[in-house]
Amino acid sequence: MSRLEPGLQLRGVSHRFGAQRVLADVSLAVAPGELLCLLGPSGCGKSTLLRIAAGLETLQEGTVLLDGVPIAEPGAAIPPEQRGIGLVFQDYALFPHLNVADNVAFGLAGWTAAARKARMAEILASVGMAEQAQAWPHTLSGGQQQRVALARALAPKPRVVLMDEPFSGLDARLRETIRDDTLHVLKRSGAATLMVTHDPEEAMFMADRVAVMQAGRIEQDATPERVYAAPASAFVARFFGQTNEYRAVVAGGFASTPLGPVAASGFADGTSVCILVRPEGIRLSPSAEAGAPAKVLAARLLGRSSWIHLCLGAAGPEDAEDHQHLHARAPGRFLPPEGDVVGIEIDPGQVFVFEMHDTM
Repeated sequence: MSRLEPGLQLRGVSHRFGAQRVLADVSLAVAPGELLCLLGPSGCGKSTLLRIAAGLETLQEGTVLLDGVPIAEPGAAIPPEQRGIGLVFQDYALFPHLNVADNVAFGLAGWTAAARKARMAEILASVGMAEQAQAWPHTLSGGQQQRVALARALAPKPRVVLMDEPFSGLDARLRETIRDDTLHVLKRSGAATLMVTHDPEEAMFMADRVAVMQAGRIEQDATPERVYAAPASAFVARFFGQTNEYRAVVAGGFASTPLGPVAASGFADGTSVCILVRPEGIRLSPSAEAGAPAKVLAARLLGRSSWIHLCLGAAGPEDAEDHQHLHARAPGRFLPPEGDVVGIEIDPGQVFVFEMHDTM
């Protein structure tokens, strides 16, 4: 990658807290106008990586570049306030002694009074908070505080915006609205945006690219569509929701499962593999003769889809072995009565095969 390439770049970043290594040779890049989500479980290193990019954590190994210019190397770093980076934290971190307008104007110290006033009005209008300019932070709802925090981060027209779990404090209904508004505001700003989240659905909704992290490393960096449809590891596949899992040995290019044979091209005969089948990859038919038969243990409507607990064959819940129990997700309303026998087929596009050593 050229040193002249614009946007945010992190190259070969490693980090330790004492004897514990929390980042291991991480490299990524975010272009202007692009939104990259760091996705992963708690403790995987994603927030530490964000803090290193912001300058809030001292860089130990690697390089951080902005528009091709190093802003942090071991032993030499530009202070956070001089990096031209906008920050949005999980708790919003608004100044309680300043009203909304002054919170937003805080980062515009080098601007003329007229320019500050114009920019403050412009950015507050863009996030729908113009009428609350004189309000105090404690009088605002969580959603309003998040909008103000975003406005403050964007007010100085930063080249990069860093966001750490910005929607986690909002209730589910409000979260959908706020993140939709935030996405549009960020796209209009043209800033390179790096956002941390542990929510796969949120990453899919917000990101142009998703970097899935585990144990201080990036498992996969790709578009949301590719990360979901072509996961690079069992960990990535599992992170996007429950899976029905089976173990098998490849023979003749196929792996045998209770649901039927699964294509395992690229694996040598005798290879031990793990097969993951997403619940939405289980196709159900009211006719038990269409595919493998399975008994319905329970069915629940989840709104846009239905969740069905099944037991393969004619076994009941009291004698079902672990490997016989599976889950299916059907679009819309599909609620077969408990005890009914349905037919099962699998969607090859929702089945993933990995070598056994790649399943942890």
